[in-house]
Amino acid sequence: MNSPRLITSEEQARSYTASWANPEAMERIERFAALLIEENQRQNLISKPSEAHIWQRHIADSAQLLAHVPRETIEASEGDCWMDLGTGAGFPGIILAAILPTIEFTLVESRARRVEFLNGAVEVLNLKQCKIIGERLERIKPFPVRIITARAFAPLDKLLRLSSPFSTDATRYILPKGRSAAHELKSQKAPTRKMFHVEQSLTDEEAGIIVNR
Repeated sequence: MNSPRLITSEEQARSYTASWANPEAMERIERFAALLIEENQRQNLISKPSEAHIWQRHIADSAQLLAHVPRETIEASEGDCWMDLGTGAGFPGIILAAILPTIEFTLVESRARRVEFLNGAVEVLNLKQCKIIGERLERIKPFPVRIITARAFAPLDKLLRLSSPFSTDATRYILPKGRSAAHELKSQKAPTRKMFHVEQSLTDEEAGIIVNR
């Protein structure tokens, strides 16, 4: 269903995303892309050059994380909580919530203007299962989380330390780390290195995704 071939164009990125998303989800994602580009004129959510490559650089880049999620979680009808740390412009959190409307999402973002944008997007897209928390992670009362994602939140050691109160033995970490993935994991102490491995990103041949074993 989801080919491991490297995604090198907007057309391929749309097609890949559609392999995960039903038509209603694709409509939500299209609407979100339009909202984001409009808002990007008022605040710097994504780089201006990446607007022309939003499907490859941001949307498919988010959707590909689903390949590393247990099937039973994707097929869950309710319950499982997914936490996205430092969600920023909504990647990957909003994209994944748009694709998986039956899974509860908590998106953490401390910057007020981005929180305002994210809350507006959640309302427009009718993502009733998606909650935005406008706080620093260390100020949030811990609760158990099934999946943790973070695209550009913090270095790996700090990320693991701050998220540990939300993590259980069953928590799945899926951390797109770009071109620093292998270096970040290699620099960790041996116990952490043994817990994780690096998967190839489908949107950048030099980028990786850190996933726990």
